[in-house]
Amino acid sequence: MADQAAAEMAEMKVSGGSGRSRKGPEVIYGEPTGTPEEIAAAEAAASTQGSKVAALKAAKKAGDASATDEAIQAEVAILKDLKATADKLKGVIEKPKGAPPKQKGKGGQPAKKEKHENAKAKKETGLGLDATIEDDFGAWYSQVVVAGELIEYYDISGCYILRPWAYSMWEQIKDFFDKEIKKEGVENCYFPLFVSSARLEAEKDHIEDFAPEVAWVTRSGQSELDVPIAVRPTSETVMYPVFANWIRSHRDLPMKLNQWCNVVRWEFKHPTPFIRSREFLWQEGHTAFTNKADADKEVRHILELYRRVYEELLAVPVIPGVKSEKEKFAGGLYTTTVEAFVPATGRGIQGATSHCLGQNFAKMFQIEYENKNGGRSMVWQNSWGCTTRTIGVAIMVHGDNKGLVLPPRVAPLQVVVVTIPNSKLSAEDSMKLNGESPDARSLGHAPSRTHHDSPSVRPSRSLGRSAS
Repeated sequence: MADQAAAEMAEMKVSGGSGRSRKGPEVIYGEPTGTPEEIAAAEAAASTQGSKVAALKAAKKAGDASATDEAIQAEVAILKDLKATADKLKGVIEKPKGAPPKQKGKGGQPAKKEKHENAKAKKETGLGLDATIEDDFGAWYSQVVVAGELIEYYDISGCYILRPWAYSMWEQIKDFFDKEIKKEGVENCYFPLFVSSARLEAEKDHIEDFAPEVAWVTRSGQSELDVPIAVRPTSETVMYPVFANWIRSHRDLPMKLNQWCNVVRWEFKHPTPFIRSREFLWQEGHTAFTNKADADKEVRHILELYRRVYEELLAVPVIPGVKSEKEKFAGGLYTTTVEAFVPATGRGIQGATSHCLGQNFAKMFQIEYENKNGGRSMVWQNSWGCTTRTIGVAIMVHGDNKGLVLPPRVAPLQVVVVTIPNSKLSAEDSMKLNGESPDARSLGHAPSRTHHDSPSVRPSRSLGRSAS
């Protein structure tokens, strides 16, 4: 990984210090000290903090009393530290001071063409964006998800408010996938958010992999709990002790359960909306079979459904495959995955995973059944999950410098009817124009998700443009 980072930094140095041609003094790079993943995380953290500083400055300009100079200076100091960390990881030795020299026209005046092009570029960013994909992908992404009214930042780092626009997209994904898994006999259920330490630590390999990410509840009010309670990072250890009670005979199999819920994974420093958050929404399926062949078949079928979610709903091409032994799910037999590619960054990203757990968890939690011969057998198990990361991947792949671009099948609105008032219209036509006639109200029952943007209705949100 360090060699790969060095190669990337070398390529950036040749092309002008930032991976793209630009005028003015070049940034001088040495040997990077971080991996590509660490560098990307550091840059994302700096971009997110930059957006926070910009928001504070805008709030002060708008007259917000809470946006004081002291608060802004404190956030700027954090931003400088994050940028310094990113530069260190990238191996930056020297950065040019001051702005690049301006191009001069006749008589020493700035070139009008450049001024015109800069003004045009600023205008074309739209939605209040001041970052572009080419110049600062992290800042662009942070601004798009906020300006597009998808998320709102929260006062706990790594936790985000999903606004109606984003949650509607998740509902489209949820409705599609839920319908498909029910065709296979999967039933929805819900298990508790909290896990006892005894259950969580029952599977050694499993808990060792998740240990840094587990959040613990240690106090109730002012009293310390006798035994800390974990907040689920995933639900294998919550559900499988119950499976052992429910599965008694081969007639109880296969057992196919799924839950739509939230999970918490705490230990990381550089959260990114939808992509890496401390709390996120997902579905997690947990199934049990009498034999490996049936378990293998389901693993591949679920992986195909995940492929369809990305390619048919989100218009994002993915590559299905099998994870390496090092990358497979902790405690499982093997892991399959769909991987997407983000052209703007040149990086792949994990889309969703489907795991064959083998019989490891069955042994740990004594999930046995009476087979057809009257003997005792262990079940074969699978688990599979897909998260709100799907939304972030779609934004990264389809968005552009004008803002949000949404695939039609998950866009909260697919058709917007904009009516133009005219004083010469009859009373009947005016009613239609204002959405007060039966014909206008019937738009809400149209096959497509339709919005009538009339003068009597609150101005619509930032509308996503359909992806071609």
